[in-house]
Amino acid sequence: MTANAQSSIDQALKWYNRESVPYISVADMQNLSNHVILDARELEEFKVSHLKNAVWIGYDDFKLENVVKNYSDKNLNFIVYCSIGVRSENIGEKLLEAGYLNTRNLYGGIFEWTNQGYPVYNAQGKETKKVHAYGKLWGKYLTKAEKVYQD
Repeated sequence: MTANAQSSIDQALKWYNRESVPYISVADMQNLSNHVILDARELEEFKVSHLKNAVWIGYDDFKLENVVKNYSDKNLNFIVYCSIGVRSENIGEKLLEAGYLNTRNLYGGIFEWTNQGYPVYNAQGKETKKVHAYGKLWGKYLTKAEKVYQD
């Protein structure tokens, strides 16, 4: 089944994810303090917009040793996100396997975040309405932002 056949973020996540990394909802994330937000999208996506204070770790070029080097405390609360939560689950699995047991996957990713009206920030740290939509098939899940596509 393709993303095109999925009619909602919920259905897409049920199809593509194994729920191997515990989810955290957008609402529950608002009440969490003392956490590190990790962006598991590609750099061009991150530059268009990201969650406030998010740290880019990438996906295709993700290197666990960079996380280990920068975050030696394995008790930290990590929230990993991507567009809807598929790539971030894969990265979250690597973090869990490395002993970062307080790792959560943001349910619905940056798409759900913006769909619920929360702000995102561009590379200059300014609030923006633009979100990289990853691709036309996935972009249909992004309903409350200006979609940016790049070849």
